[in-house]
Amino acid sequence: MAAMTVEFTEVGFAPDFVDYSGAWDQQRKVHDAVVAGAAGNTVLLLEHSAVYTAGKRTEDHERPFDGTPVINVDRGGKLTWHGPGQLVMYPIVRLKDAHGIREYVHTLEEIIIETLAAFGVAGVRVEGRAGIWLRADGTAPDRKIAAIGIRVHDGVTMHGIAINANNDLAPYAQIIACGITDAGTTTIAAETGNDVGPAALVPILEAATRRLLGPLVEDFTPGLVATGTAAVQHPAEGVLA
Repeated sequence: MAAMTVEFTEVGFAPDFVDYSGAWDQQRKVHDAVVAGAAGNTVLLLEHSAVYTAGKRTEDHERPFDGTPVINVDRGGKLTWHGPGQLVMYPIVRLKDAHGIREYVHTLEEIIIETLAAFGVAGVRVEGRAGIWLRADGTAPDRKIAAIGIRVHDGVTMHGIAINANNDLAPYAQIIACGITDAGTTTIAAETGNDVGPAALVPILEAATRRLLGPLVEDFTPGLVATGTAAVQHPAEGVLA
């Protein structure tokens, strides 16, 4: 498979957590630059300060029960939580096929599954449920360990994935995460008994992203806007997975 030419940027990890609004502004600036051909494919890696974010399909009854503020964002999907102990990756890359949203999401799922496997966690897809899951095992129900929420505009991606490494699960008790009421959430640490933090996942995630996402991404030189993709004007959104 083709290797992907991309700049990976570690924006901030514990104790330097990244404010969601600031990271969103950074995403938009990088996205504009990639669309314009002024910047190359970029992937941002970080841990957020604690925050709830709501995609466009979020319903009022799914919001925090205690009135905690929520940031409304322009990705697809519903409500989720970000915060310390969770690894977030935002690929801002030019897709070869600007309409290949399903293939892009499938590849992000594969990247997550491979990263989890390196730590002894068997993540899977569950029919009818977006995201990466651990199946019920007799002692626990199906439980979600990673989320995906994307946006593609002018052929360039935004938002991305979040993998629960060793974060506190209590914030999920205050919401109906991703609109799912009959399953739980979990972390790598909870499943393995090992205190695996987000930074430990980065080398595995980066290698998997370069290899698996490479065939989908347009390799271009900053300053030269790729033809064919820049003409796509309508945004597409992926479900929060």
